[in-house]
Amino acid sequence: MIILARMEASARILALVKLANVGLVLIWGFAVTFVFVRILPLAEFQAFLLLVAFGNFTISAEFGLTSIIYARLRRHWLGGDQADSGFRLEEMGVLFLFLGLIVLGGTVILIAALALGWFDTAMPLLFLLFFLSACVNLPALLAKRALAAVDGNFLWEALDCGRRVLTIALLLAILLGMDPRLSIALQLAVSLLVIGWAIAHVHRRLGMTARHWLAFRVGGGHVRAHYLRDIGASAAFTASDIIAYNAPYFTIAMATSDARPMLIFDFFFKMSRALSMLVRAVVEAALPRITRAYHAGDRARLRQLLARSLGAGLVFALLLSALLLSVGDWLFTKLFDGRATIDRTELALIVAALAALTIICVSVYVQGALGRFSILLHRSLPFLAGSLASAPLALSLAPQRFDLAFLGFYTLTLIGAAILHLLSLQRLARA
Repeated sequence: MIILARMEASARILALVKLANVGLVLIWGFAVTFVFVRILPLAEFQAFLLLVAFGNFTISAEFGLTSIIYARLRRHWLGGDQADSGFRLEEMGVLFLFLGLIVLGGTVILIAALALGWFDTAMPLLFLLFFLSACVNLPALLAKRALAAVDGNFLWEALDCGRRVLTIALLLAILLGMDPRLSIALQLAVSLLVIGWAIAHVHRRLGMTARHWLAFRVGGGHVRAHYLRDIGASAAFTASDIIAYNAPYFTIAMATSDARPMLIFDFFFKMSRALSMLVRAVVEAALPRITRAYHAGDRARLRQLLARSLGAGLVFALLLSALLLSVGDWLFTKLFDGRATIDRTELALIVAALAALTIICVSVYVQGALGRFSILLHRSLPFLAGSLASAPLALSLAPQRFDLAFLGFYTLTLIGAAILHLLSLQRLARA
């Protein structure tokens, strides 16, 4: 336990293990595309991408409640919120129930969509299992943020690294002949075991009892009475963010039947996820100090930590951009099994979009941890409008180069959103 505490207290060690976990997440994400684009026909793979987007919507439909729990529990853990309006253990049970209902609702919708033929697939069981394996990230997020709030970052990251290694091995086994349905089912089982152990550890660390998990009336009453406003702002912000990042999958599908624009956006989406996870890793490693400085009113220290987080994020953006400009076309062709190509102009637009995304990510992760959900909501609405408008504008103004025009409009939207978030961070640092 002493060694674990020392690792938890070291920002460098914490950042390294988080970055290692990010690397494994990225490998898994790219491996999913690498494997399924090779075992599914192109039309069915397009349907699979829509399934992935629907899974992203479902996972994000916790509407930021785990972020609220983190902000409240973190303040309580640091001794800054001992009043009755602070965190109560019964809230964990209410949140767990809510997450379970989200998974159930998403599963019912997916089963209906498969039955009605909305997803063009000859392997409905595979689609259902993959969706469920994605949904386990909801209780994983609860475990992660609860442990992080009580200084258990390192423990979660170590557990999650082990989970990722096993799921990657099972995924790649499909290419060696394993039935893809069996592979996904085993991945689901591994994830449930690891997440169950982590939540049990949260249970012990917080000194919870079974009553806390089942006191839905008490926990729900406390949530409604004390921070319903935060929940409303967080839910609206999260819904706006979900739609803004994932809607292009659907607006592109409605605008054209050509697979290339969808593959280009999916490539950008994978790059953006890679960058956002790297940025999240360095920001989360700094969050214990950022939150302490904020709640202690140490603005000089807060400004220093914010500048470091932005600088580290931009370094990752620069490195990823250099990689894309040098081997991005090869990576695109290899990833999608030569079914489409990408040109230098499109890669340049992706690079510009990634730089803007870095600023947005730092702002969202920091301000979300501090409970500033209303501010984040106001910053997200212009991004939502631009994201929804990008495909229709591209179709009406440049139908012959729809793919390039869409990417250009979407990049401009990200740049505008980044400017708004940068102004918000400046106000936070000077307050």
